Amino acid sequence: MALLEVEALSRSFGGVHAVQDLSFEIEQGKIHSIIGPNGAGKTTVFNLITGLYRPSSGRVVFDGVEVTGYVPHELARRGMSRTFQNLQICFNMSAVENVMVGAHLRLDQGMLGSMLRIPTVARRDAECRDEARELMRFVGLDRYVGAAADSMPYGALKRLEIARALAARPKLLLLDEPAAGLNPTETHEIDALIQRIGDSGVTVVLVEHDMKLVMGISARILVLDYGRKLAEGSAQEVRGNPEVIAAYLGGSVEAGST
Repeated sequence: MALLEVEALSRSFGGVHAVQDLSFEIEQGKIHSIIGPNGAGKTTVFNLITGLYRPSSGRVVFDGVEVTGYVPHELARRGMSRTFQNLQICFNMSAVENVMVGAHLRLDQGMLGSMLRIPTVARRDAECRDEARELMRFVGLDRYVGAAADSMPYGALKRLEIARALAARPKLLLLDEPAAGLNPTETHEIDALIQRIGDSGVTVVLVEHDMKLVMGISARILVLDYGRKLAEGSAQEVRGNPEVIAAYLGGSVEAGST
């Protein structure tokens, strides 16, 4: 069953066609990856799906509802969450508070209730904090539960951002280069975490340049080239596709690069 359907999606910036007539589906409960050379349009596709950009044409259907043109917070309420290639961390907050931010769309507390510390609001705040701590443990950040965000190393911050995205309880989680800038040990931890998220029932789509990670965890891989679909299939199918080898793995861009 398709959780996400992208149909004939296009986006131009001036005279540059960043994404051109792109169609694909994301199957519920699976881990999918989008790969391609630098400038292939991968992050632009994420931005179109998650409402940061409006498509020039085409449509996006999420969980059976057309959501083309919806803004990010509307999509988040419907169960779509994401991380970014560049960290989006609130460094003036604690690690736990950063995770709690991800849950705010699920909470119905108003400003007045928060200011007056109404018992129901206080109880929900405590429950949200407990849930944030559990999510930090889930992503492997047990040692940072009491830490300030600005004291955490880069690799831990990448997982903190994933914990915050999970706090929204998404049906679909989009990860934009989750292993970028990580050392081999940290990459292995992210690999295991993504698989754990997939095993929990959350559908995952990632843009990633680490081909070993992509090939090892992806049920389906979409290959982009100049904003168009070049190939799509299992890791084995993509690895053996002559067009992929020529344009991506064996052409001007070396294997493992985006």
